[in-house]
Amino acid sequence: MPAPVNTPPLFPTYSPDSVLAFQFSSWYPRFSGQSIKSTVIRPLSTAFREYLDSDGVFVPEGAEDVPAETTLSDDEDAGQENEDDDEPVKFAFPELDARIREVVADYGAVFPKLNFSSPRDAAWMLPASSPLKCTSPADVYLLLKSSDFVQHDLNPELVFDGCEPPHTAADSSSPYELELVLRKWYPVDRARELRCFVRQENLIGISQRDPNYYDFWNEPQTQEKVISAVTDFWEKNIKGKWEQTQGDYTFDFLLTRDLSRGHIVDFNPYLPRTDPLLFTYEELHGLLLARTGPEADATESRLPELRVVDSPAHPAAARNAPAHQHNMVPIEALTMSSGRDVSEFANVWQEEIRKSMVEQREESEEEDVGA
Repeated sequence: MPAPVNTPPLFPTYSPDSVLAFQFSSWYPRFSGQSIKSTVIRPLSTAFREYLDSDGVFVPEGAEDVPAETTLSDDEDAGQENEDDDEPVKFAFPELDARIREVVADYGAVFPKLNFSSPRDAAWMLPASSPLKCTSPADVYLLLKSSDFVQHDLNPELVFDGCEPPHTAADSSSPYELELVLRKWYPVDRARELRCFVRQENLIGISQRDPNYYDFWNEPQTQEKVISAVTDFWEKNIKGKWEQTQGDYTFDFLLTRDLSRGHIVDFNPYLPRTDPLLFTYEELHGLLLARTGPEADATESRLPELRVVDSPAHPAAARNAPAHQHNMVPIEALTMSSGRDVSEFANVWQEEIRKSMVEQREESEEEDVGA
């Protein structure tokens, strides 16, 4: 009688140490030859964590290469002060500033991330022509401080959510320490970015990352070429070489211009918090079962399934609204938030709105008189 076949669950179970395998400083030494040149700064001080977790969007003292400017006049600024209020906490990281400047001088420009997350949702904070390009400590801090994504890395409860056995600071063989990663910046054609899904050491799916329609992605020869290029790279450089992940992971991949090669951008755990993009995890699970389940057909192709935006009308196609628009605020709001807590900022912001409405009403009345 044949032994029963266990159906793999929708998601794998990770131990705390398995999750830590996905932090940048863990995987990069192993795959640095196939990835982007990067520098890891760790551990970071408790004060730096407190800065990232504090209210408001502002840069630490000494981080800017030029003096900061404000849109508020001295009289307006003085009118907002309250002698009874506590002074806001001030932050300064001269040693970290110096280290960032060293790396920028070496690389030309950098884009930052923490252990797991990059501040892609804050790319709008810097010039659109050079998204995420940082040339000073202030740029680095501004991106990190404006990002919702990196908040995940500040909270160990979120980092180790769902682990079995549950994580405790005492029993982890590798304590969790916040790290700053500075990666060499260069222009990236987002049309060539992919996310690849690996389950039980099977490359089962490849998804286009940028949700825009591109003609070239719908050419059969191009799709065959890309599937072959990604599969060859994975088999030669990743498969079976990362036992800490148990063979369950996703990796982001950037193709070369000729679509024949590429390099690793990042790794993520195969968990719901990693966006499946043009797949659902149920669909990926079906692809896994088609390969490994009791009904698997050994004669079928073992190549992964590639999904691309196949029409401008595709549901995933980018809308007119910019990516991560929920995280955007007017630049005036950013300026006024500096050094203020949430309640102070709310009061200032409401006052600015009131002034704007009064000015608009006065302008309207003047137009009526002149008509």
